[in-house]
Parts: sequence; C-alpha cells; structure tokens
Amino acid sequence: MARKTPIDKLSSEIASLLEEYGDDVKESMDEAVKKVSKAGAKALRAESKQRFGGSGAYAKGWTSTVETGKRSAQGVIYNKDLPGLPHLLEHGHLNRDGSRTPGRLHIAIVEEQIIEEFEKEVYKGL
Repeated sequence: MARKTPIDKLSSEIASLLEEYGDDVKESMDEAVKKVSKAGAKALRAESKQRFGGSGAYAKGWTSTVETGKRSAQGVIYNKDLPGLPHLLEHGHLNRDGSRTPGRLHIAIVEEQIIEEFEKEVYKGL
C-alpha cells in the first residue's frame, strides 16, 4: 500500500529513499567484491598450477584481500609468496644471456572471468 506524503516533505522523503537504496547497493557490491575476489584467487591458483606445475609454490601464493571504504570496496588479488614473479611470467622478461623469455598469459585469462562474474553478482544483488 502506498504511503501518503505531504508535498512539503516530498523532497526529504525522496532523499531518504535514495539514501536507503544507495546503502543497499553498496552492501550488494561489497558482497560481490568479497565473493569474486576469493573466487579469483582460487581460479588463479588452479590456472597457475595447470600452466606452471612444478612444486606448486607459485600457485599456492595467490590470495585476496578486500579493502572497504565509506563509498566502495576494492578487492586485490596478489601472490603473497612470490610478489614479483606474476608480472615476469605474464609479460615475459630478458634473460642474463640477452635472450627473451616470452610471457605466458594466465592472469589476463582469470581477469576476464572475474569481471564477468562481478557484473553478474552486482546485477543479481540489485
């Protein structure tokens, strides 16, 4: 049932409803950031293990953190054990003898998946 609002209180009522909606959207987005960041770290562990194999030390290092601010949340996925290595593996590097090691995409692949998943989560939450 619709509420009746006097005309002199209309602007404050609209502002209140918009603020409430904004809070709901922020909560939804914060949850989406947390969920997708965690899933992204897990996907990078799997992708790294598949592409690079070995002892799995590189793959095990992927983790995520979420920094929440007043207006937004930011998810950061990083390799805590070998922080400089992801860039070198993704983009390639020069070797001591002057030859070049080509990059092996693994972060960009997961990044695309994370972006799609984040969009789905945000739309689902709205």
